[in-house]
Amino acid sequence: MLLSIAAVAISCALLIVVVSLFNGFIGAFEQSAVDTLGDVVLSPGIKFAGYQELIGHLEGLESVEAVTATLSAQGLLHLGAGNVRAVEVWGIEAEKIGTVTAFERSLLNGNKGTRQQEPQGNDKDIPAYVGIGVLAEPDEQTDEYDFNTAAEEIGREIVLTTGAISMPEKGTALRGEPEFRRKTMRLVIADVVFTGAYYLDKRIVYVPIAHLQQEMYPNAEQETADQIHIKLSGDCDEEAAIAQIRGVWKVFASQRLDWEEYLITGTKIETARQMQGRFLAEVRKQLGILLLIFGVVSLSVVLLIFCIFYMIVETRRRDIAILKSCGAGSGAVALVFVGFGGCIGILGTAVGGVLGYFITKNINSVEEWIRVLFGLKLWKASVYMFSKIPNTVDWDGAMPIILLAIIAAAIGALIPAIAAARTRPVDVLRYE
Repeated sequence: MLLSIAAVAISCALLIVVVSLFNGFIGAFEQSAVDTLGDVVLSPGIKFAGYQELIGHLEGLESVEAVTATLSAQGLLHLGAGNVRAVEVWGIEAEKIGTVTAFERSLLNGNKGTRQQEPQGNDKDIPAYVGIGVLAEPDEQTDEYDFNTAAEEIGREIVLTTGAISMPEKGTALRGEPEFRRKTMRLVIADVVFTGAYYLDKRIVYVPIAHLQQEMYPNAEQETADQIHIKLSGDCDEEAAIAQIRGVWKVFASQRLDWEEYLITGTKIETARQMQGRFLAEVRKQLGILLLIFGVVSLSVVLLIFCIFYMIVETRRRDIAILKSCGAGSGAVALVFVGFGGCIGILGTAVGGVLGYFITKNINSVEEWIRVLFGLKLWKASVYMFSKIPNTVDWDGAMPIILLAIIAAAIGALIPAIAAARTRPVDVLRYE
């Protein structure tokens, strides 16, 4: 019996850990998108002017709590002799981005309420918030950053080379062809950003949007952005809110920007979670396949319970015959064995649930022990995108596993129970 309980417990614990880790990864990925982008992202695909007016209209909606804008570009960050990194530059509204995203919580030095300075003639005053992965690499053994060393970079001057593509004025030799304007910005590291998401910390540099616009589009008459990030009110309906946001955008783009209909309808307005939908759908498929494989392997538990109970029936036929001769019905005899199998399932899943909970909650410690004992690093942030393994137990996903384990244990005892019920006392007790 103890062997049956142990088999059920191990199988149940394995499936609970797998479900919790996969769903934890999915949840962490979705939450990182919300923390970085906000609840809803409005992305026309091209840059547009007058975003402050659009923000004012959006903030007037009851379903919207806060709004901010960003301007993005690609660039090369010069950190020292021979140390040049390809980065993505985000122009942000430093005073407002914390109301929409988790940007301020990710600052290593905790510079809350940073003030966005007005563009100056001396661009040495431009503050920059640099991802920790841009400045340093995680330790090869522990896969962790040296935060003290990273904090020492604050106040250091760096150089960013970026640029913008524009159409030349009429009469030039390159009439009708795009022209690339290279811009060099001298930055001062105001703080280091650590989101815990490797793919963000490795490539993004944040600078005030006004400075970035002045460098890239010095002739622009109005403020320019390419994305609007929106935080929704806690009790609003997402679909209804997106419909309202789309209505405001349609009026703004048609009347204020004088855009064509195809540009307006082609603007993407979706939640941060929806933007990750295609990738996460494939992850969920992999989870389903993995659960199917482990589920088939776990069928051996049913076979094990069947063998154990069949041996019990064969060795206890005399006792079964005595029970039936004393008036116990076939159904009652069968119910005893099926109930016994169900009890094994309940005890096994209880032990497996506790074991799965313990392993999942301490999965980072387990992974560290494996690294120390065997020199094997199972979780690489550069591969799995997060610095820590998600360790939240997914009880919603675990409950079906627990119920199926109990049912499977009862099914394993079903055939032996039928054999016990068909025992004929006259045949067994003939020579007693």
